[in-house]
Amino acid sequence: MAVTRGQRDVVVGLIDGPVSFDHPELTNANIGEIPGISGRCTRTDSVACRHGTFVAGVLATPRSSPAPAICPGCTVLVRPIFAETVGEGELLPRATPQQLAAAISDCVRAGVWVVNLSAATGAPSTRVEWPLHEALDDAANHGVLVVAAAGNQGTLGSSAITRHPWVIPVVGYGSQGRPMALSNLGGSLGKRGLGAAAEDVRSIVPDGGSVTLTGTSFAAAIVTGTIALLWSVFSGASAVEIKNAVLASPTQRRRGIVPPLLNAWNAYQLLLKAQKEQAHESG
Repeated sequence: MAVTRGQRDVVVGLIDGPVSFDHPELTNANIGEIPGISGRCTRTDSVACRHGTFVAGVLATPRSSPAPAICPGCTVLVRPIFAETVGEGELLPRATPQQLAAAISDCVRAGVWVVNLSAATGAPSTRVEWPLHEALDDAANHGVLVVAAAGNQGTLGSSAITRHPWVIPVVGYGSQGRPMALSNLGGSLGKRGLGAAAEDVRSIVPDGGSVTLTGTSFAAAIVTGTIALLWSVFSGASAVEIKNAVLASPTQRRRGIVPPLLNAWNAYQLLLKAQKEQAHESG
C-alpha cells in the first residue's frame, strides 16, 4: 500500500450485493457498474446492500477515509447478485450456481482483471456445477483471476467454486494469526488458497458510517485488493505470474487443509525479481 494506490486501468469485478454509490466515501471513488446492469442499492436497509457496500469500501474508499481501502486508485465494477430482501434476518442471501456463472461471464466480458466473489451457494459439496465450472474455465482462458471467500460455516470440505483449480479461495484468519473457527477449511483451500484478515475488518455501511465486521468475505476482498495493487505495479505480468506470486510462501509448505497467510511483500519481491531478470535478458 505504500508503493501504490493502484492504477485506474486495473479493473476489479465485484460480485456481491448492490452498492450504495451515494455514500460520502464513494462519491469520488473509481467505482461503476457492469454495462447494462444496475449495481446501485434500492433498499439501503437490506442485508445485500449492506454487504456489497462494505466489501466495496474495503476496495475503493480513499486512503484518507476512517476506513481506508486497499486499492482506491483501481477501478471497481459492481455486478450485484443478491436480492435486496428486508426482514430476512442477518444471513446473506444465497445465489444459484447459474446466477454465479452469469455474473462471472458478465465480468469477463466487461474486461475486468480480477473478480472478487463473496457469494454463497450453500454448504460445502462434492457436486459438480457445470455452468459455473465452464464460466470459471472461461475466466481462466481470458486471464481473469478469481478470488473467492471460503465461507463461514466452520466446516471441512469444498464447493464448486473453491474446488476449481483457477480459483484462489480465501480462509479467514483472526487477530492471533490463526484460522478462525467460523471459516471453512479443506484440501483445495490448503493446496491452492490463502489466508487473510477476517476479524473486525473496518469498512463503510450504507447509512454513511463505518463499522467493523467479521467474515471470510472481507478476507477475500483483502486478497483481491492486493492482487490489484500488484498488477498496478507490474502491469506486464500475466495472470499466472500474479497468481503464482501471491500463492508463494517463503516460510510455510502447503500441506493439509490450512493455507498460508497472504504475504504481499513476498509477492512483490518475486514479481520485481522476475521483472529485472526479463529486462536483463531482453537487454
